[in-house]
Amino acid sequence: MNINFKHILSRKSIYIAIASVCFIAVVAFAVLSILITRDSRKNNEEFARKTFFRKYETIEKELRNIEDYQYLLRALIRKDGLENYKEYSSVLNELNKKRNLLPYSWYSYYRGSSGKSENSSALSEMFIEKDKEGKYIRIQNNGSGHFSDFLITTPKDSTYWVSYDSLKLPQKDILYYGSAVSLDDLHQYFINLDKTPNNYAYVFTKEGICITHPDQKYLGKNIFDFTNIKPQDTLTAKTKSGYTEGSTISEYLNVEVTRFIKPLKTDNFEGYAVVNHVNFLIDESVNKTKTYAVYIFLAALFLIVTVFILFQRSTALAYREKEKIQSEKNLLLIENEKMHRVEALNQLQQLKNNINPHFLFNSLNSLYMLIGINKENAQRFTMNLSKIYRYLIVPPRENIVPVSQEIRFIEQYMELLKSRFDEELTFDIIIAQPLSLEKRIPYLSLQMVTENAIKHNIATIDHPLEITITVEDKGIVIRNTWQPKTGENVQGEKFGIDYLNQVYNYFNKDSVNISINSEYFICFLPLIE
Repeated sequence: MNINFKHILSRKSIYIAIASVCFIAVVAFAVLSILITRDSRKNNEEFARKTFFRKYETIEKELRNIEDYQYLLRALIRKDGLENYKEYSSVLNELNKKRNLLPYSWYSYYRGSSGKSENSSALSEMFIEKDKEGKYIRIQNNGSGHFSDFLITTPKDSTYWVSYDSLKLPQKDILYYGSAVSLDDLHQYFINLDKTPNNYAYVFTKEGICITHPDQKYLGKNIFDFTNIKPQDTLTAKTKSGYTEGSTISEYLNVEVTRFIKPLKTDNFEGYAVVNHVNFLIDESVNKTKTYAVYIFLAALFLIVTVFILFQRSTALAYREKEKIQSEKNLLLIENEKMHRVEALNQLQQLKNNINPHFLFNSLNSLYMLIGINKENAQRFTMNLSKIYRYLIVPPRENIVPVSQEIRFIEQYMELLKSRFDEELTFDIIIAQPLSLEKRIPYLSLQMVTENAIKHNIATIDHPLEITITVEDKGIVIRNTWQPKTGENVQGEKFGIDYLNQVYNYFNKDSVNISINSEYFICFLPLIE
């Protein structure tokens, strides 16, 4: 049924359809933009919260590792006093370097009799002089661990977090021992543990003293002096989540961030962890998504309008062109099939012409000899010869025949050849898959492969030629012993293979497969359903 779209779709109806599509597209884009913005912000905020929790857990874990190290120092001192502490201290410091742990141990032995001290490092010497103004900042610690903590600054402006304890010995001697952590190394250590981009973290005590920060100048300073954090921001007990969250301007990056504050409490530390997540990256991600949506919307709208305008003008022409092309294509297919068929028939005829004279002369000579020896065999020979020539004279229409028909023909053909080659030739047919007998193969294919085997191989009583035909599920395997004649040019072999491949290509099947190993020449003929 042919429909003339040119008359059905008027210009007015086209314009109405275009306007409707544009209106629907604009509404859809507005809704899509709102949904994208909402979902993107929601996903990014959720990502920021997950980053905050991961960062917080990392900091809390490492602070507890430092405390475990301090507990180990205390246990060693209380067990052996100063006797083995020097050796323990050296071993522990070496282990920490290999395990990338931050704290290292130190000691200072004060001798009451002389008023002098024996120190393990320059840092322990500074510990003795810590009361000088500007050298240290004490950190209040009321935890159950009972270690004393303070921040100490070296002459090279390196700040250390020092935790120490003391052990009173006889003769008013006192052993001060503890661990020290470089705050620069501590912050870098946190960065290496969690390299999540777009955020940074810092820690301050409950008094507001900053002990980690990406900017070194803030270490040891009061957090309430260089940030806009207010004491009420640390009141997290009233929140269900256990932390506070809000937008602010970063004192470090000077951009808008989402700030999370959560209490951080261990046995020897009580303070807060702060994680700042950069907001402009969230907004940038949302804006990029919206921009891409605008581009897609404009491209889709332009495409729809263009299609509607061109549809009216090109429908009739397209159908006429399509009908003309299809007609020409059909003619080409018909001509192509005719050419393939004629070419295959020509090749088949040439093969038959090659078979007939040579085969006929040899068969008549064999018949002449049989008549004088065994008349009954001569009669059977004559009957087979007539069946063979009837098969040759009347070819099939499509150059393919059932496998069973080809098997009967090759049995008759080989029986005639046995009259010439008695003990020099052995022939066997194996039906491994009886259902394959109903499938088809190219006409005279078995005869061509068998004749090539006899023509190009030595066949003697001492070295008989063995030919085996096996009917399998996917094809037929013709196998003969590989004992080629020497000094002979192979004639007609490529022509026969070309004919078989031509037939298989015509039926869109795989070509003939030929292989040779050390003992056998093998030919595989695919079956045609």
